[in-house]
Amino acid sequence: MKLKIAVLPGDGIGPEVTNQAIKALNAIADAFDHEFIYKDALVGAVAIDETGNPLPPETIAVCEAADAILFGSIGDPKYDNNPDAKVRPEQGLLALRKTMGLYTNIRPVKAYETLLEKSPLKTEFIKDVDFTIYRELTGGIYFGKKNLSEDGKTASDLCEYSDYEIERIAHHAFKAAQKRKNKLTLVDKANVLESSRLWRRVVTEVAKSYSDVTLEFLFVDNAAMQMILNPKQFDVILTENMFGDIISDEGSVIGGSIGLLASASIGDNSALFEPIHGSYPQAKGQNIANPIASILSAAMLLEQFNLVDEANLVRQAVEKSLELKVSTPDLNKENSFSTTRVGDFIAELILNNEDFKINLDNLNLGQSTII
Repeated sequence: MKLKIAVLPGDGIGPEVTNQAIKALNAIADAFDHEFIYKDALVGAVAIDETGNPLPPETIAVCEAADAILFGSIGDPKYDNNPDAKVRPEQGLLALRKTMGLYTNIRPVKAYETLLEKSPLKTEFIKDVDFTIYRELTGGIYFGKKNLSEDGKTASDLCEYSDYEIERIAHHAFKAAQKRKNKLTLVDKANVLESSRLWRRVVTEVAKSYSDVTLEFLFVDNAAMQMILNPKQFDVILTENMFGDIISDEGSVIGGSIGLLASASIGDNSALFEPIHGSYPQAKGQNIANPIASILSAAMLLEQFNLVDEANLVRQAVEKSLELKVSTPDLNKENSFSTTRVGDFIAELILNNEDFKINLDNLNLGQSTII
């Protein structure tokens, strides 16, 4: 298969982790005789610095010409710490989602067996946790009308949804549940918000077309608590934009590191793949950032194009690296590996996925890892 991939590394650690995802994709291309063609483009703070625009027209053109988008991260302290900044890096990502029609955000949450002790939650609570969050991405309060009074003392943000916006992502979530454990939980605040009551009405109607899927409802405050107390109860979670933003970050603690969580943002004609973590500017250039979320995002990219065996091989290589503790400092403080070493190791596992033994001393020296 031949795929054109727009690469938007972004800010902070974005370029470092994205490079490791590309290594994994290149290994897949070599192993399965695919051709992946990459085109880089600017987004976020680096785009503001160079063009004054967090999403330049040239970047949009690159994305529109691509089959998929591989995204790094955005954000920079000089904008984050300036409340008076008129242009912000995050505006680039929001505009990209809207421009490309990326309305469905998919965030898998999984507790890896070899990392259970890394989580702040008790092992018996998180063992075998495996659920997916479907977050609506182009509507709600993030895109609603915003008002600030002339005296600067009163502000408002409008949370607005149409039945169409809810219905289209609901179908995606129900179809995903059919391929999993046939359970869907709608997370809302229908006891307070009119927009949430619309979500309940529409999702309940859509559910009639999926009789094999059990539909449950949770208020978002209870859902946040249940994700800590009993995360194994979830299979597919469906929710609106802001609630999904919050609970998906909460889900990151289950696995022990936000550096493990991948995501896909899907529209009718486009798809973007990115780690859910931020730009982590404190680690920029130190070669210590965890690239696994970015690599797993690349696996989701492969799966989007029905390259299921290829995606599973990437995930198997990631799990093997975790099992062998070939990990960055966030997961392995005593004997950690650099961002690039982890990326090299996973790529080599993909290319040499038969029986092997590992020489970790050679890995630290940058030599062959599989002998």
